[in-house]
Amino acid sequence: MKTKLYLLCGLLCDATVWQRQVPVLQEYYDVQVFDFLGLDDLTVMAQHVLAQDDAPFVLVAHSMGARVALEVVRMAPERVLKLALLDTGVHGVKEGEAQKRYHLLEQAQTHGMAFLVEHWLMPMLAPKNQQDDSIVEPLRQMVLKSTPEDFGKHVHALLNRPDAEASLKQVSCPVLLGVGAQDTWSTVAQHQAIQALMPQAPLVVFDDGGHMAPLEDAGRVNQALLQWLAVDAVSVQQELKIH
Repeated sequence: MKTKLYLLCGLLCDATVWQRQVPVLQEYYDVQVFDFLGLDDLTVMAQHVLAQDDAPFVLVAHSMGARVALEVVRMAPERVLKLALLDTGVHGVKEGEAQKRYHLLEQAQTHGMAFLVEHWLMPMLAPKNQQDDSIVEPLRQMVLKSTPEDFGKHVHALLNRPDAEASLKQVSCPVLLGVGAQDTWSTVAQHQAIQALMPQAPLVVFDDGGHMAPLEDAGRVNQALLQWLAVDAVSVQQELKIH
C-alpha cells in the first residue's frame, strides 16, 4: 500500500496549482489534494485534513496551505512523516497587511473576480510567465470560478492566523523549503529567514518560478520533491541548487 501524500492548496487555489505534480507523485504515493474553499479558519482547515484518515502522511503545502500544514503538525505531529513548505511565510500579520487584503476584497466585490486576476494573480507570477498561456489560463479560470465570498473567507483566515513560527519550532520530521526565485509575495529572503529557524531544512530556489512555482516551474519543483522524498538531506544538498 502506498504512503499517503497530501497536497495543500493556498489562498483561493485548488488542484490547478498542483496539476503538474499529481501525475508524477502518483507513481509513488497515494496523492490527495486539499483546497480550502468555503473555510475561514486555518485551524478548521487543519482539522479538515486530519479528519480524512487515521494513517500517517507526507505533507506538501503551498502558500496559505503551508500555514495550514504547520497547524496540522501542531495538532498531530506524530502523523506527519515529512513536510514540504513552498512559497510561504511564518510571520504574523504585518503593518498595512489588513488594509491591502481588504482593499482587494472590496474591489473584487465591486468589480468581480476579473479584478483579482489582473491585480492579484498576475503580479504574483514571474514576468515571463505572465505571457505563457499554459500557465496563465488555468490560473485565470481557477480564480474566475471562485467568488468574492470565497476570497473573503480566506482573507479572514489569514488575518486571524495562529502563530506559525511557534508551530515551526515544534516540527521534528524532515522538512524541505522551496520558493520561486521571482516570488515577490513570499520572497527568497523570507524563506532564508525560515531556514534560519530550522537550519536542518534544505532550501531549494526554483529559478523560473514566481509565487505559483508548482505550476510556473514544475520541472524543478518535481525534481526537488522527488529527490527529497527519496534520499536524505545530504544527498539533496549535493544534487540541487541549495541556499
